[in-house]
Amino acid sequence: MTDLSKYRNIGIFAHVDAGKTTTTERILKLTGKIHKLGEVHDGAATTDFMEQEQERGITIQSAATTCFWPGSEQQWDAHRFNVIDTPGHVDFTVEVYRSLKVLDGGIGVFCGSGGVEPQSETNWRYANDSEVSRLIYVNKLDRIGADFYKVVDQCKNILGANPLVMVLPIGTESNLKGVVDLLTRTAWVWDETGDPLAYEKKEVPADMVDKVEEYRAMLVETAVEQDDAAMEAYLEGEEPDLATLKKCIRKGTINLDFFPTYCGSSFKNKGVQNLLDGVVDYLPSPTEVKPQPEVNAEGEETGEFAIVDVNKPLRALAFKIMDDKYGALTFTRIYSGKITKGTSVLNTFTGKTERIGRIIEMHADERNEVESAQAGDIVALLGMKSVQTGHTLCDPAHPATLEPMVFPEPVISIAIKPKDQGNAEKMGTAIGKMVAEDPTFIVETDEDSGETILKGMGELHLDIKVDILKRTYGVEAVIGKPQVAYREGITKTVSDSYTHKKQSGGSGQYAKIDYTLEPLEPGSGFEFESKVVGGNVPREFWPAVEKGFKASTEKGVLAGYPCLDFKVTLDDGAFHAVDSSAVAFEIASKAAYRQTMPKAGAEILEPIMKLDVFCTEDKMGDVIGDLNRRRGMIKTQEPTSNGGIRIKADAPLSEMFGYIGALRTMTSGRGQFSMEFSHYASTPRNVADQVIKEAQERQEAKKK
Repeated sequence: MTDLSKYRNIGIFAHVDAGKTTTTERILKLTGKIHKLGEVHDGAATTDFMEQEQERGITIQSAATTCFWPGSEQQWDAHRFNVIDTPGHVDFTVEVYRSLKVLDGGIGVFCGSGGVEPQSETNWRYANDSEVSRLIYVNKLDRIGADFYKVVDQCKNILGANPLVMVLPIGTESNLKGVVDLLTRTAWVWDETGDPLAYEKKEVPADMVDKVEEYRAMLVETAVEQDDAAMEAYLEGEEPDLATLKKCIRKGTINLDFFPTYCGSSFKNKGVQNLLDGVVDYLPSPTEVKPQPEVNAEGEETGEFAIVDVNKPLRALAFKIMDDKYGALTFTRIYSGKITKGTSVLNTFTGKTERIGRIIEMHADERNEVESAQAGDIVALLGMKSVQTGHTLCDPAHPATLEPMVFPEPVISIAIKPKDQGNAEKMGTAIGKMVAEDPTFIVETDEDSGETILKGMGELHLDIKVDILKRTYGVEAVIGKPQVAYREGITKTVSDSYTHKKQSGGSGQYAKIDYTLEPLEPGSGFEFESKVVGGNVPREFWPAVEKGFKASTEKGVLAGYPCLDFKVTLDDGAFHAVDSSAVAFEIASKAAYRQTMPKAGAEILEPIMKLDVFCTEDKMGDVIGDLNRRRGMIKTQEPTSNGGIRIKADAPLSEMFGYIGALRTMTSGRGQFSMEFSHYASTPRNVADQVIKEAQERQEAKKK
């Protein structure tokens, strides 16, 4: 039986271009998994195996791989690393989110010159939500403008994290020689051959002795707080030994009290061994992480947990579906028990039993077949027919459901039409596979026009999806203009009454409701409450009233967009002993919605994006002027360490289409930006009128 204490399930996450994939390549090289390094900029990185990734030099989908690390000095039995390299671009955030959900630890990579960038903040927030222990790795210290100490400060101030500095850089920018390990007061110095193994351990450089002692004292003081006995001894002047210090740092890391912080240059092969030793020393094994809670059919915790133990009943979570030439691969994290080839497992979401066809250990897009897998493993399963992301697989004799994943709503859509009937069939099959792979990619059919609508997280997201349709699946299609996912809301509280009466021989229909509609805070959703007393509307009809109003929220009264954030209170009403029924009250509620919404100050809401723009100082005026024209609200402007300006703003999505082209033109190609959904807000009158007019025109066109 495998020793779970030697397992580390880790993810590597960061902002675009901080060097995650390059760091993963170095880990694979040092652990002997690959023998030739592939570079991202050459399109040859192991974990970037999609054509679109190789061309654009970005990671689009998370890649899983397994490798073994015996320590930089071969000081341990080899530890098994299950590594997931995640995308940095905001449009593919779902890949980061679902990877963090199944991992025990993570490495947050930050660029030595770019520092803490907007997507770093989002990923860090996800990791906080998932309570994942992390190491911080400040990469690219060989770049111009790199500053390790500044990035450490940004981690404190912007992320609200507590970085525990473990190594200090020797030199910076082009003079980066290596790092000083603070625990052992040893300098690791690499030569200029670029060979990661060509290093020497030396005395601390004379000009760094004071700084090393200062940072080491801070490290020891923070660490001993985890152990009362070590703390008392330290206060009495007794220096803790190395084993005690490591034990304290491990405890604090797993409790999320601080984050051990390393630095180096992955591209130049400096500092990666120290990081890998840190993964073994300080990140938790599967048994040291809080066990996953089990939930009931309503999604509420039952108080039971999936304890990481091979001898317990099977509990596994499918966290990613990937389609390739061999069929659908279901990436699965096993929390307890074991899976054996040929056995049957229960999918608690569908209630169906599925047979395990093959079990595969992944190395990016290569595969290694195994007979069984156990608690702590991350494997891919072949042969799953109806398993989707977030489904629980368990022992049929001991059913249980693990906490599912919640994904953000798409904010942008495009219409797509196949060129001919042959392409229509291909497109249907291809889109079915793509939807199973990506829960934030949603496909709908417009019932009236018959158009296929693709919805996603941003322009790049949909752009990549269309590219995959064309290239991977050979679908020829016509693509429409991007459309914004507008919503509707109300601004006033209104009390109203509605009576539904229908008499057509025999028993009729009768329902009367008195109700109040009121707006809620953004993000509250739909709420329902009944204040009826005395049985004027019998209790058994309340759910029908709620159901009628809730169903109506799918279509607003202004332009047919879903209606958000309001509350319905059932105040009073009346019923007829013979003619009243749940159906009559549901019909009354739907008609009441249409009657009262216009009186409640219905308005159009638009998605507002959180924007982070980088430009050079001389172009700042042009960029801010352009954002103002796009109805952007500038929030902050900060100088960056590499001589640029970082502008944070909120701007409506409808004004941001094609922004990357405009920004590059204004800044002579040096500008960069990222944006993510922030919230919904009221649209100005002229925009709302235009949205309503376009909706009416679409309705007219459909009637013809």
